[in-house]
Amino acid sequence: MSDEKPAQQRQGSRQRAPENSRSSQGDTPQRSPRNAGGASDGGSSSTAASTTDKPKVGDTRRPKIGDKRPAPEAPAESGGNGTAKSGSGGGRRRRRGGQNKGQDSGQNTGDGGQSRSSNSDQTSNKQNLQSRNRNGSSPKGDGSQQNGQGSGGGRRRRRGGRGRGNSGGNTSNEPVTALTGDAVELDDEQLALRKGRERKGKPAGRYLMCVSVRDKATQIAVLEGRNLIEHYVSRPSDDISQIHGNIYMGRVQNVLPGMEAAFIDITTPKNAVLYRGDVQFDREDVESRNPKIEQLLKPKQNILCQVTKNPIAHKGARLTQEISLPGRFVVLVPNSDTYGISKRLPDKERKRLRKILDRVKPKGAGIIVRTAAENVTEEEIVADVKRLADQWKAIDDLAKKSNKPALLYREPEMAVRVIREEFNKDYRGVVIDDRELYEDVKNYVASITPALADRVQFYDREQEKISLFERHHVSEQLRKAVDPKVWLPSGGSLIIEQTEALTVIDVNTGKNVGSSSLEETVYRNNLEAAREIARQLRLRDIGGIIVIDFVDMEIKKNREEVTKVFREALAQDKTRTQVFDISELGLVEMTRKRIGEGLVESLSSQCDTCDGPGHILDAELLEV
Repeated sequence: MSDEKPAQQRQGSRQRAPENSRSSQGDTPQRSPRNAGGASDGGSSSTAASTTDKPKVGDTRRPKIGDKRPAPEAPAESGGNGTAKSGSGGGRRRRRGGQNKGQDSGQNTGDGGQSRSSNSDQTSNKQNLQSRNRNGSSPKGDGSQQNGQGSGGGRRRRRGGRGRGNSGGNTSNEPVTALTGDAVELDDEQLALRKGRERKGKPAGRYLMCVSVRDKATQIAVLEGRNLIEHYVSRPSDDISQIHGNIYMGRVQNVLPGMEAAFIDITTPKNAVLYRGDVQFDREDVESRNPKIEQLLKPKQNILCQVTKNPIAHKGARLTQEISLPGRFVVLVPNSDTYGISKRLPDKERKRLRKILDRVKPKGAGIIVRTAAENVTEEEIVADVKRLADQWKAIDDLAKKSNKPALLYREPEMAVRVIREEFNKDYRGVVIDDRELYEDVKNYVASITPALADRVQFYDREQEKISLFERHHVSEQLRKAVDPKVWLPSGGSLIIEQTEALTVIDVNTGKNVGSSSLEETVYRNNLEAAREIARQLRLRDIGGIIVIDFVDMEIKKNREEVTKVFREALAQDKTRTQVFDISELGLVEMTRKRIGEGLVESLSSQCDTCDGPGHILDAELLEV
């Protein structure tokens, strides 16, 4: 008891000081307004109860069971600094919050401080809520003198706004999207050069792009002549499955030294993986010449990263810290000294573009010139670089505000991405059956390639009798593309089987019996198979390890020719591939970069009965 009493006296002395301070200023404790405010707001105590039961300033007696200390309502707490009576540490914290608010508003009233002194156990939840509403707020100058609910409500709204701003999160900031600008004006000669071929006043070209929009998904088909060579599917939920190219503020969840990888939270259902080779760091910040991943990344660390591979099945997305922003003619690589020009361009054009790059390359960023930059003017390249630089600045500004995992940059929808990557004068047209998407694509093409804007066409489904895909025989070819068996023109066939580890393609002569000799028949059949396999890999978007079993050929020259034709056919595919020579067993081993799910996976779902293998087990036999 001797230890408790001095403590209570010290508390009483601390409380008397503010009381005297108010008296010296000519103010008196406002008990009547407090009770009036409580009554007007539906308070739980009466005036008589508050004057007889409540402890007074300077009381040193200990509280007893049965003491009535009703909690004040929120409107009564709109006072300035006030004084906190003896009680828990939480009461003193609330007192400091009141003083801060009093300093901000320039008002000092006692009723608000007294109303915050109540801390009975029966009303602790309500007080905690009121304390959260008070702390961190900065009310207006007259807010402490108001007694209604409007004052408390105004503070809550203001506090919420400041909280969101201080958190630096991505709750109120939308991700950056690809920027477009005004088209560069070209002279008649340049327009004629870019416009492409025409036949009888109509655009002519090798390729055609068809875009079909439905509520469930948007499908894009690329045809070479009448043959389907590429197919893409974009669904409304593709912020989860189709995120290739997106830029995130990620948070390191855990680092695995044995795998030389780290798992990163990027707000997707599955954590993404970042390997040691994809980590960017400043060599001046590390002592070792070849630091390990646990020396570069720590758990809970925030990093800027970009998706290089979509999540597939049970695997998460793959990341890199080397950010790249693709434009129409160039690719901007921030914080890098990368410098390159597409090898598909002729040497004369590469020399011209190299001179332009020396003049337009921004400081602190790398530039890669794309194949589409052939014959473009310097003004167009400058405009493309500026557009990407502005885009990166917006991403960087958003990243500096984010302190939690968030999407910073979202790649445009599938149709715009494919047009950005593929569309050129070799296309005779882009046909779209949705009016809104047609307007967006036409404006985008007009901003980057105005000479080809007239090749974007609208297909009116209401006026046409059949759908866009049926008119160009896309639906029929899609059904064949999901069949494991593919027929060759001369009667041979391909059997394509996909597994978890790799894809196996078997070449058969089938109905092809030839005419002169077995070696010649096999050789001609394998040439047809090599061209068709290259087309099927591109159409079905098969990636990973691929093993092809060609029919055995005795002559070495024939084996080399088949490999040559196969590589030439794969050269038209923009996805990176690597092909090895035919082995003594007649096998060709190759790899093709896997970016996302293939055609079969995008057009189908797993069987609930067999869980995918395609075999329904006989339960009766298994129970024996």
